[in-house]
Amino acid sequence: MSDYQNDIDDEYVIRLVNLCKSYQVGDMEVPILKDINLSVKKGEFVAIMGPSGSGKSTLMNMIGCLDRPTCGQVIVMGMDINELSDLELARLRGFEIGFVFQNFNLVPRLTAVQNVALPTYANNKPGVNGNKRAKELLEMVGLSDRMNYKPSELSGGQQQRVSIARALVNTPSLILADEPTGNLDSKTGDGIMNILATLHKKGRTIIMITHAPDLAEFADRVVYLRDGEINAK
Repeated sequence: MSDYQNDIDDEYVIRLVNLCKSYQVGDMEVPILKDINLSVKKGEFVAIMGPSGSGKSTLMNMIGCLDRPTCGQVIVMGMDINELSDLELARLRGFEIGFVFQNFNLVPRLTAVQNVALPTYANNKPGVNGNKRAKELLEMVGLSDRMNYKPSELSGGQQQRVSIARALVNTPSLILADEPTGNLDSKTGDGIMNILATLHKKGRTIIMITHAPDLAEFADRVVYLRDGEINAK
């Protein structure tokens, strides 16, 4: 890798280069993403918008290292995911990407603090006490009095705050939020967006998948996806 290439990779958290993704359906190959080129700098807040069927979920899976491209490159923190083994990819995903899902994806039988600490069990960074950090993060999102509550004992907004704390537990390079307010009322959703905005002001890199123009206003930049292609950046 050249010095110039190193400089590029030091500047960007994510780079998608001529990315395409298709799926085999019977005898047919169905293209979902077509020649996507997108770079996200460290500390940037990018919103990805598009109608249903535009390829947003597939693009999220690519950025989140949950799937590999059919062609082109997905480069995360300077590493091309096509050059990584499944184990290396899982570790990259666990250390460098924090996920915030629309449906929260909390483990029902675990308490809030256990859910937040969960990513550290498989991918614990050296010197990090998972349980201690989980408690600190729950305090940060205003849930110091709900640490030992299970998801069923929490409101939707509280569950999403647990999800945000969990996304931060390994100090990832990127927070990837997929419709983070989709299952919340507008007032609760505003609270979640304010938390993300505060994290961004503190230097966090955030990519948010959304269909809501009012949420996209929190971002530095909006990327529009239609029919598997980027229309504007």
